[in-house]
Formats: sequence, structure tokens, C-alpha cells
Amino acid sequence: MGSLRGISIAIFVVQALLASVALVSAQGSATPSRWQTLSGEAPVVIARGGFSGIFSDSSFGAYSLALETGPSDVILWCDVQLTNDGAGICFPDLKLDNNSKIATVFTDKPTTYLVNGVSTKGLFSIDYTLNDLGSVYLSQGIYSRTNKLDGNNYPIMTVQDTYTQLQPRGFWLNIQHDAFYAAHNLSMRSFVLSVSRNAKVTVDYISSPEVAFLRNIAPIFRRSSTKVVFRFLGPKDVEPSTNQTYDSLLTNLTFIKTFASGIIVPKSYIWPVDGALYLQPSTSIVLDAHKEGLEVFASDFYNDVPFSFNYSYDPVAEYLQFVDNGKFSVDGVLTDFPITPAAAIDCFAHIGKNASKQADLLVISNNGASGDYPGCTDMAYTKAIQDGVDVLDCPVQMTKDGIPICLGSINLIQSTDIVRTGFSNLTETVPEIMQSSGIFTYNLSWSDIKSLKPVISSPQSQYKLFRNPKFQNAGKYLKLSEFLSMANTTSSLNGVLISIENAAYLAKQGFGVTDAVLKALNEAGYDKQTTQKVMIQSSSSSVLMKFKGKTNYQLVYKIDEDIGGAQSSTIDDIKRFASAVVISKDSVFPENSAFLAGATDVVSRLQAANLSVLVQTFSNEFTSQAWDFFSDATVEINSFCAGASINGVITDFPKTSDRYRSKKPMLEERQQDTHLHESCAAWQPFVTSHN
Repeated sequence: MGSLRGISIAIFVVQALLASVALVSAQGSATPSRWQTLSGEAPVVIARGGFSGIFSDSSFGAYSLALETGPSDVILWCDVQLTNDGAGICFPDLKLDNNSKIATVFTDKPTTYLVNGVSTKGLFSIDYTLNDLGSVYLSQGIYSRTNKLDGNNYPIMTVQDTYTQLQPRGFWLNIQHDAFYAAHNLSMRSFVLSVSRNAKVTVDYISSPEVAFLRNIAPIFRRSSTKVVFRFLGPKDVEPSTNQTYDSLLTNLTFIKTFASGIIVPKSYIWPVDGALYLQPSTSIVLDAHKEGLEVFASDFYNDVPFSFNYSYDPVAEYLQFVDNGKFSVDGVLTDFPITPAAAIDCFAHIGKNASKQADLLVISNNGASGDYPGCTDMAYTKAIQDGVDVLDCPVQMTKDGIPICLGSINLIQSTDIVRTGFSNLTETVPEIMQSSGIFTYNLSWSDIKSLKPVISSPQSQYKLFRNPKFQNAGKYLKLSEFLSMANTTSSLNGVLISIENAAYLAKQGFGVTDAVLKALNEAGYDKQTTQKVMIQSSSSSVLMKFKGKTNYQLVYKIDEDIGGAQSSTIDDIKRFASAVVISKDSVFPENSAFLAGATDVVSRLQAANLSVLVQTFSNEFTSQAWDFFSDATVEINSFCAGASINGVITDFPKTSDRYRSKKPMLEERQQDTHLHESCAAWQPFVTSHN
């Protein structure tokens, strides 16, 4: 039936999310459950079509990967479709066009049918027998996802084969179109009955958006362990058997309770967003349903489809909003990326703001929390401090009047609105700095620069992924002295990182940037205090040599090129003037076509030379990560930390890295929970074969 070989994914992932660790609460424990679910147990993770965010939906590969990377009790979701001869298959849609290679096998013209009153054209499952579909392979149906795994040629699977070959601990059948099949003389009720009588198949949940179908089958399962769940569609969509909109049905949960034990709703029913994609107050739907004795499952979770800017492109943060918000918890989540909710539930829920750090990882900001606010502004720095950053960074630039300031680039075009001002005529090309033209800080006074509007950086804007637009021009820039004053009075910080670039060129223009930095640090008292460390970073060894011997500051050499295969002589040379290095992610895990191409030994070799290894730049946007990290920034961080043993990360989003360090500690502390998926006591890397 295929295997997971041939996919260069998950070279390093969380082993704790793969092990099956059964935890049982102490009998008679007086400690109440922290979960605000209906049962008091942890929410379940439902893998829609398996791990369909990577493999084609409902394929053996997708289901297998879900079982490998999800919690031990992950529930496999099967969208049931019927063939012309009444066989039930797992396939995400009535039409076979989009998620399979059927067009390469059959040259039939599309057929048009009425589906819930809407004329719909396509290649429908009802027009083919199970034998016909035996030569049809599945494909990735969401075109923004990689199609490179379609070459595994996974066949369409029957419901029975899906269960017997994979043996999941939880199995969910979703019946989306009973009325359609009934109109074509195919009985979904008869099929469900036949499956329920099959001793080799255990169905734990059956869901449908059709009231008549669920009312018809509910008496059959009333005395069984199979749960019947009513699925809500869009608020203004019309349920076919009652002719009521789904938002109207939502007002009568007492009626729903007469035939269902739970409901599944789009996540926007629970946490709506406004037109600008910012969260609105939660609705009362979860609490209302729980009062009626109905479980609530939330759907539409995708790591690669942004939902609200409040989550800063961090899918773990989104899941925590639904399971650990202090008011309620959904009873389960339906997801294309089951590894992420598994980690959110098992490792990051209920850790508290002051949780002790479980991972030895230094978190250094990149222009402050530049993923949430314009970089190097007071708001970006304040957010980074709030988010648990260890080391606050300031890339130093010089103004025309000789004032050192914090700014991510010497080119004002990259971080301000200067091209829309009267200073736009100051554009020039300086090959010693950059190949393209720019407007440089040393041509404007500090008062001039203060008059400019900051602009947030959106490095993934080519994919239409923009950062926090409501605050895209928020904050004000700081002089180095102001930055140091802010840092010096922040007890939570371990230190500051001062970055110096273009020093040689600036010296030719009469600006002594290294002297200006030394003076500012001395005036701020950093030359005498030991509470906070000072890190001086540069890609110029001459800059670092100027600091060497004069101070006790830690010197950090930034290596601009990938150095996965660095010579020993190069490493020995770096040791002369630095005690730490900043390297790229590609130097550790090289990529090829957005997949990992392997792992280098550069980290261990640098560390063997007593050089601390810092890696940049970590961002939350899924397009900044290799497919191997499952569109989840936390998986990527763990891969570098637990897998490559780096010493620190440089990140636009300090909150994500800080939360990673605060994952659940010891297994014993979690035994008060009555339903746990995995232990987060020890996250370790594992290696998959990839051909």
C-alpha cells in the first residue's frame, strides 16, 4: 500500500509526539481536571484525511503520517463517498477531479448533477465502480501545497481497508451528502449499517450536516459506543432536510441533542474575526452546547491558511486559543496538520506565564519583535521583552549628525516611508554597502529620521502574507542611548546584542561607529555592571578585533554565507576574534526545492572549538520553512534545538521560541489529567529515511 519513504520530511521532529505513553490518573485524586471540556478530559485531535497538509487527502501516506506524528489516540477522519456499485471509499469530495489523477485514466466528459440544489459539474464517484477506481491514484488537491509527494501513487482506499490496514485507535466517518446519494438510489444508511456490523471495523464517530440522515441512524447507535455528531456548515447555508439555515439551527441545541451527542462547527463560530482578520470576542456556543450535554468539535484548522493576525502566524497559538483560554475548551479539533494540536494540547497548554525553562536555548530578537511591530521601534522592543526574549538587539546605524541609532538597515527605504517624503531625492548607489540604490541614514539628521513613519517588514509578502497591518506604522525609533536605558532597567533581560556593519565605509565618511558604540555603552554603565551581558556582533573581523582586549563583551562573528562545509582552518581563524558565531539555517539543514537535503556537522564542529552557535532568522510564516517542518514554527525550532543542538535562535517572533522552552516538564506533574496523549518530558529528534 506504500510507505513513507521517498519523502524528505521530518528529519528532526518531536519523538515525544510519536511515542505511545499511556498515563493514568491516580485513583481518588482530589486535584480537579484543568480541562474545560465536557468530559474534563483533554481535547481529541482529529486528522482530516490523515496528515493531509503534506500528503494527498485520504491516502495511506497521509493516514500513516498522522499516526506517526499525532498523539497516540489520534482519530482518523474519513469523508465517505459511494461508488456506482455502493462501495464506500475515503475521499474528500463528491467529485474526483481535484484530489485524484482520474483525468489521466478516464477521458470521460464531466457530468452535471444537482448537489443541494446547485448545478455541479465534474467526475463523480457515482459514475464509477470500485473496480474502475482501482487504477486511479490520489493527488494533493490544494495547489498551494507541495505536489512532489504525489509520485508515491497512493490508490483510493475503501473505508474497510483504511481501518484494517491502519488500525487507528479512533475512526471518524463523515457523511456529507446522504441526500445526494439517495437521489441516485444509493443508500448511505445501508452502507453505515454494514460497516457497523463488520467485526473488523470500529467506528467511533459518525458525523453529517444533514439532520434527516442523523435522525435516521441515531436509534441504531443509541446503545453503542459510536457517537453521532451534527456538523454545522456556513451560517447562511441551508440544511436540506429542515430547510433552515445553520445559524438558525444553532439557536435550538436542545433539538440537536435529541439525535446527536456532539456538534462540529467551523472555528469562526467560536472565535469570529472582523473584516481585517482580527479576533473578536468569543461566542457562547461552547458553553451553551456543554450545558446541553453536547461535545463541541472545531473544524477548519490549517497551518498554511492564515486566520487571524492575533496569532502572528503561529498555529500553536491558535490551537491554545481554543483549548486553553481560561473560559472554555473545545472537545476536539479537526486539522490537516495533527502534529501541531498534539503539541499544543500535550506540551504547551496550562504552562502559565512564569513556567520554568525546560530547554537550554538563548532567544535573541531580530530588530525586537519585528514580526508584530515595525522593527527597532519602542513597540517592537517592548513586545519582545513581554514575549520573554533573553537578549534584545540593536543594529547600530549612524545619522548625519553623528548619533548612533537602532535601525534594521542602513537603507531607510527598507524600514521607513522615506520614498513618500521630501527626502526621496537623496537616493544614491554605494557599491561598498549594497548593489542597489538606497537612501542611507548618514545622509539624514536624527530629527529628520524621527519625522519618518516606521514601516513593518513583511518578508513573505510575495505570498500575500503580511504582518500586523493594523500596526504597520506604529512606534518610534530609538537612539542607542535610549535603547540601552530601556534594556538596563528591564530585569528580565539577560543582555543586549549590538550589531555593527559597514564600519569601514562609515569611517571613510567620518563616522566612527565603533567608538560611538563604546561611548554609549560606557555612558550607560555597561562597562562596569555584570547583571546583563553585552554581545557585539559583526561580519567584520576588524570590528570585533577593535573590541577584543578593551572590554569583557562577548564577540559574535556573523557569517553571511552558508558554511555547512567550513574548513577546520576557517573555524580556527574565527576563534582568534570571536567566542560565538551567527550562521544561517541553511548552514545547518541545507534545502533543495523547499525540502531538507540533509544535515551538516557544522554545529558540532563549531562547538568543539568552543564557539557558541546562534542561528538566524526564525520566522513564524510557514513559507519561510521547509516542508519538512509541517508549516509549524515550533517544529522547526525543535528541530534546530533538539536535533542540531544549537545554542540560540535569532527570531522575529520571540514569543514562539520562548514558549518552546517552557514546554511541559516532568511526566509526574501531568498525572492529574485523566486523558493524556503523550509526555513532553523529553523531546528528542528522530531521523526518517528519505530517498
